[in-house]
Amino acid sequence: MTAKLEWKAPGPGRWALDRSHINQPATLINQRIQGTGVAQGTREMFEFIGAPLDALEFRFVNGLVYSRVRPLIAPDKPAAKLPPLPLLKLAIRLHPEMRKRRKTAERMLVERPWRAVVDDWRRPGGRRDQIIARNLELQDVDRASLSDEQSIAHALDTIAWAHEMMRLHFWLHGFDLGPIGFMLFSADTWGVERSDLVPLLEGASPSTSEAERVLLRIKQMVDASGRQPRNLDEMRAISSDVASEIDAFLRVRGALIFSRYDIDGLCLNEAPELLFTSIMAARDETARTNEVTERTRRLTQQVRDRIPAKFRSDFDDKLTEARAAMDLRDDNGPNTLEWPNGLIRLALLDVGRRLAAQGLVRDASHALELDEHEITIELFGGRGPSADTLAARAKWRTTDVSDAPRVLGTPEPPPPLNALPPAMAHIAGGMQTILAEAGLDGEVRTSGLTGVGVGDGVHRGRVCRADSPEDAIANLEDGDVLVVPCTTPAYNMVLAMAGAVVTAEGGVLSHAAVLARELGILAVIGAPQAMNELRDGMIVDVDANAGEIRIVTGS
Repeated sequence: MTAKLEWKAPGPGRWALDRSHINQPATLINQRIQGTGVAQGTREMFEFIGAPLDALEFRFVNGLVYSRVRPLIAPDKPAAKLPPLPLLKLAIRLHPEMRKRRKTAERMLVERPWRAVVDDWRRPGGRRDQIIARNLELQDVDRASLSDEQSIAHALDTIAWAHEMMRLHFWLHGFDLGPIGFMLFSADTWGVERSDLVPLLEGASPSTSEAERVLLRIKQMVDASGRQPRNLDEMRAISSDVASEIDAFLRVRGALIFSRYDIDGLCLNEAPELLFTSIMAARDETARTNEVTERTRRLTQQVRDRIPAKFRSDFDDKLTEARAAMDLRDDNGPNTLEWPNGLIRLALLDVGRRLAAQGLVRDASHALELDEHEITIELFGGRGPSADTLAARAKWRTTDVSDAPRVLGTPEPPPPLNALPPAMAHIAGGMQTILAEAGLDGEVRTSGLTGVGVGDGVHRGRVCRADSPEDAIANLEDGDVLVVPCTTPAYNMVLAMAGAVVTAEGGVLSHAAVLARELGILAVIGAPQAMNELRDGMIVDVDANAGEIRIVTGS
């Protein structure tokens, strides 16, 4: 019988569980990479934009990630109660680093550097192209030809790259999520609701639907041939042009981890049946895209008309910046997280196969259970973790952690925004908004089968409940209501078949919400009891307007 897990705060202050990205115990390497890169990236970003914060910190408890925003003043000695407002204002005004951040924040709101960061991401030869070039360089290594020592060195190279990309991923969040947060934070000033502003972002992320467009092009070539392939090999055999299109797609997507945010997930190259199914299910979304463009234009004008004239220029600027940032937000992850994670996976599986051939591990995949400092040439001399140890780690990571508390530690009230100078208050407010709307602050704002609605209307369909992306891929049928704990990039490939999606975790800026908006699928995001009360085969109504799921039959 498994011993009951203990859930203790990993440090001082308040720690919030993040189930929207990691829903099972993480590998040790993933824990190392996130444990260092998140804090490094956000610390640099907060300083750069003048936020009155030290860093966002990730720590792991029983393999699950808990996050805490470290305050700039006395981060390791958080106060359970804030001093009176006048004293707090005085302390902020006199603190040397706070004074420096105030000047930075004032400059940032004038210079708006996120515009340059977004532009640099997409320009030829810019940051995105540089990252892809390095990803491809590591991907193209001929692993089969390496010596054991070279295989170890290559694995360490991929891990070092992933560390750097994790840092960059979270630094970039100041410039892809930041403008979105600043827009939503301004809602009160403009006299509108945040829920009025989120739909105005629809259609702003072509990166989200880019895969669907490529798959549609391949499907149209297949349809034009008059052939009916039964698998990817038969599809390739239709023509050299079809095979070339598939190869080009896999060249930049095949090594991406798609089934979860960890190295134990599958790369797309390892799931040819998924790629085949996704191609055959691809749809022409031209008409819907045009409808989205017109609807967004109409809604934008309606919201703008309700905003006082003196704020409309600010609204125009912030909406333009938020929409420009939206595409970076969705292109950031695949290139800086999912691809580097896939490169680690491929490198460690190569190490694992070599170890398995010598009888040093029970399965090649157990090399994924190694900790970073254990990846040395000593493994091939039998002087690393034993086969039993690695097998036990793999088994332990299947432990049921569904009872993990959402919050650990002691209450830690953030300084009220009215205690901060105006520019810093705006920066801090935008950051707080992002954490809340992405569902990363540990707060549960809904109950039962209610959450945040995405889209307009009601969809009635059969429930397809999936505990993992693999379950969804195997069981989802056209028009089903997909019910999942959260979504990962895996769902970019299959969600177009769903009539609606329901998640137990997340907020309006979570991966699931963005994906549903860009694919035009109704959704209810962050319904806490979805995984407990909804079962396969039920017929339900997903009401995006009300943000609720109603059971029709099968209760």
